[in-house]
Amino acid sequence: MALPMTFTPQEAAAYAAEGCLEEWVHLFLKTAGGNLPFSDGLKLQKRYWAGPVLLPLGELERCCGPEPEMEFRNPLDSWNAHVAELEAVLREGWAYPPLIAQAVDGKLSIRDGNHRHEALRRTGASSCWTIVWGSESREELAPWAGRGLDEAAGQ
Repeated sequence: MALPMTFTPQEAAAYAAEGCLEEWVHLFLKTAGGNLPFSDGLKLQKRYWAGPVLLPLGELERCCGPEPEMEFRNPLDSWNAHVAELEAVLREGWAYPPLIAQAVDGKLSIRDGNHRHEALRRTGASSCWTIVWGSESREELAPWAGRGLDEAAGQ
């Protein structure tokens, strides 16, 4: 693939078409995504990948934010400031990187992109591009198959 990378859903789909979605995820996390510990953690065992798929925002559960129940808590002020920055670039037409969500027991937990998810929600979006991963088998990703870029173009 060509450099520089853009980290758009279209670019992720091109990598997926070549069987290299996992490589795209690690390139994103280690550079523009700024989440090297997550990349390292993903490499600890075999993972299965699907996407990018277009999913309703409501199907995705955040694990990060200012709410008390969040696994990773953020102070409200810094959360709102970062989300506001993302809202501004989304309104300018930013082609955001797909969120990265883990499939666990039939649910999707956002493991990268919690701020993007909230910014999309605040701008009135109803769905977002997401890369889904699981640790058990390719079959656990079946509920999210068939919602990729090719299928979305036909809607």
